[in-house]
Amino acid sequence: MLVAQVQFRQAGKRYYFNPNTLPVQDQTLVVVETVRGIELGKVVGKLVEVKEEELQTELKPILRLATDNDIEENDYNKSLELQVIKVTKELVKRNELDMKLLAAEYTLDRDRLVVYFESENRVDFRQLVKDLSESFKTRIELRQVGSRDGAKFIGGIGPCGLITCCTTFIGEFDNVSIKMAKNQNLSLNPQKISGNCGKLLCCIKFENSVYEELRQNMPDVGDKIKTKDGGATVISINILRQQLKVAYEDGSFGYVLLKDIEKKHAN
Repeated sequence: MLVAQVQFRQAGKRYYFNPNTLPVQDQTLVVVETVRGIELGKVVGKLVEVKEEELQTELKPILRLATDNDIEENDYNKSLELQVIKVTKELVKRNELDMKLLAAEYTLDRDRLVVYFESENRVDFRQLVKDLSESFKTRIELRQVGSRDGAKFIGGIGPCGLITCCTTFIGEFDNVSIKMAKNQNLSLNPQKISGNCGKLLCCIKFENSVYEELRQNMPDVGDKIKTKDGGATVISINILRQQLKVAYEDGSFGYVLLKDIEKKHAN
């Protein structure tokens, strides 16, 4: 069946919805019903073919194309969020809770208010929920998120000097391993390969497939190779340049391109 991918925030996770016969296309604003309530989202990309057995949850329909009134209501809800955060911070302080507030958002009909927070420990926020319910006269949902999601909410500049990937285009987080960092010859200093969230940089993951492909035919450091200038030992490798630094048998050093090796892994 054909499904639409709907996103609720910039670089957010994409969810499948049944477009029915509605004329939706990339960037179309739509109104849908989620587990939280009625929300306004944006269709991302073209309709995609998905098998029913691949769906993890029941496929809900898109209720309607967003009207001008829906868009105005959504903008008004967003204008309330700073005040919600301000009041919530005061209530958190009053209840002496160890939690870092990240964001707050209303559903489109303001039937529910969702507050996101980060904490290293479990938080008993039952009294806070009561206080918030009294203050905003709506249903309250407090959602604890991890450090990576927390960094995504806050945003910022990465070590590369660009806006963090998680706030610009990464919708879902993948597992990143030290092995991937080793594949790319990165320094294993945690300060150099960690993002603002304190976890391994996301770019290590989505760049890894390129490095794996380029690394396939390259010898390892310490391997013996044959070049047009004679036998040599690999001292270091530059994966992106497909270049090796080598020590020749006569004691001299030099650089060799991978394509110029006459025999790899020679004994």
